[in-house]
Amino acid sequence: MAIQVFVDWRGNPVNKKRHGGVGSSYFIYFMVVMANIAFVPNMLNLVNYLQGTMHMGISSSSTTVTNFIGAACGFALLGAFLSDSYITRFKTILIFGPVDFLGYALLALQAHLPSLQPSDCEINGRQNNCEQVHGFNSALLYIALYTTALGEGCVRAALPSLGGDQFDDKDPVELQQKASFFNWFTFGISLGGFIGLTLVVWIENNKGWDIGFGVSALAVLLGMLAVASGVSFYRIQIPKGSPLTRIVQVFVAAFKNRKLVLPENLDQLQHYSEDMDVMEILPHTKGFKFLDKASINDGDTGTRSCTVTQVEETKIVLRMLPILISTVLGYLPTPVLLTFTVQQGSTMNTRLGKIHISPASLFVIPVIFQMVILVIYDRFIVPLARRITGYVGGITNLQRVGVGFAASALATCVAALVERKRKNIVEEHRLEDFETGVPMSVFWLGLQFFLLGIVDVTSFVGLLEFFNGEASRGMKSIGTAIFWCVLGLASLLGTFLVDMVNKATRHGDGGRGWLEGANLNKSHLDWFYWLVTVLELLALLNYLYWARRYVYRHDPRIPQELTEIVDKDSSKTGEVVAI
Repeated sequence: MAIQVFVDWRGNPVNKKRHGGVGSSYFIYFMVVMANIAFVPNMLNLVNYLQGTMHMGISSSSTTVTNFIGAACGFALLGAFLSDSYITRFKTILIFGPVDFLGYALLALQAHLPSLQPSDCEINGRQNNCEQVHGFNSALLYIALYTTALGEGCVRAALPSLGGDQFDDKDPVELQQKASFFNWFTFGISLGGFIGLTLVVWIENNKGWDIGFGVSALAVLLGMLAVASGVSFYRIQIPKGSPLTRIVQVFVAAFKNRKLVLPENLDQLQHYSEDMDVMEILPHTKGFKFLDKASINDGDTGTRSCTVTQVEETKIVLRMLPILISTVLGYLPTPVLLTFTVQQGSTMNTRLGKIHISPASLFVIPVIFQMVILVIYDRFIVPLARRITGYVGGITNLQRVGVGFAASALATCVAALVERKRKNIVEEHRLEDFETGVPMSVFWLGLQFFLLGIVDVTSFVGLLEFFNGEASRGMKSIGTAIFWCVLGLASLLGTFLVDMVNKATRHGDGGRGWLEGANLNKSHLDWFYWLVTVLELLALLNYLYWARRYVYRHDPRIPQELTEIVDKDSSKTGEVVAI
């Protein structure tokens, strides 16, 4: 990191002793916790609100949730574009934090006023004639959901990159602190999720959805105020124009120069320009030779040639594309399990003694596991594995992601077996016409929740650091947004898969698809889980093929000259270099 490209909030050059470092990251951690107190429980419990209050069916409520998740991740691209190009990451948070707050406030308003909801009815009965939300009320619901998605997406694109900006890559001490930042960032997500799943979900199920959404809005507001209060401590990156524009310029110049011959000496390519204003000078690399022609300075073409750094920025994006596509396929089971597992739990026995446990609250199991294993991983596993493998994080980011995808395939397999057992009990007690009351403990779902926790500890952190680390300095927010897009596209792909399965399994005009209707006891969710398991195994093989071929921009092995410094500091402070 060139410290000259960072300023304080007044626009003055930063002072490393006053600005940045671990101290400034605490404000960001607090915002992460507050944002996820709101987002995580509502993402997981929303399907119950849509079914119970808005009277949506099984597939429509599931696809609404996955579309909401996908939109939140997709809007991260907008936040990344703005923060990298024009308004800084800090301002992006200040602008879109209130938008996130507004979305939750609208949800609270609709949940509070009966006139904005469908009429009450008896959901659990043989003659279920509940009317699904429609008209103005439906429009208000979707406006509230996608307003929340807009604010959440733009904020989540800027937060990790703003945190990464607080550490200098060329300072050995700060390099070590930055390496642990993403583990603790993910710990903040898990901690926020834990608080939300125990507090917000309980409020929504026992005190009312309006109060639950109101508490979520308050959490977002407190987080935003905390980030704003740390403004005098931040290193704020100066935007250098749109990275997307630079990429388009490379393709245009390469196309216009396609008939030119590359010089034998690549040093003759244009490495610098008079108006060059970048934060990182990238060396020339092999591959994608057709793009190298964009750096040929030939006055006869009438084309403004690009610098080698611009071309290399474009190559970085192209090299990550196969990983992006394969990880979208690999992440497919996660949003599917998140929504359908809650619906499974809502039909089962949710009692623990005299206490009723909400199915969404079962996600506390993987969240607690995530928090524990992240601390163990960061403090103990990484230094041990690093000594064995020589990698900074013990294993590479892509290896870590592969472990998560294997756990994901196992999770869907377990889910299919548990659902088959649940259906057997339904048939044994002749409960096909009822939507609840299956005499099977909801804690049977604990194992698939546990495996989902492994996915988050491995794939989630690995992908977040991979896309942020491989992106160039001027595209860090874009790199983070690409990570969120993986989750978003996987959610949208899950929606598409549910729709396609319903269409393919529907027989005749009055036939039911595997996942159609409002009664899960009449569905074939176990068959659907087996289908997803097969698809995930194929996706895992595809991912392994591309991951083995990928060449990291930075050597993932710990630099020899920093080994003694890192080990010495680790023994003194207890901090370690993590993935």
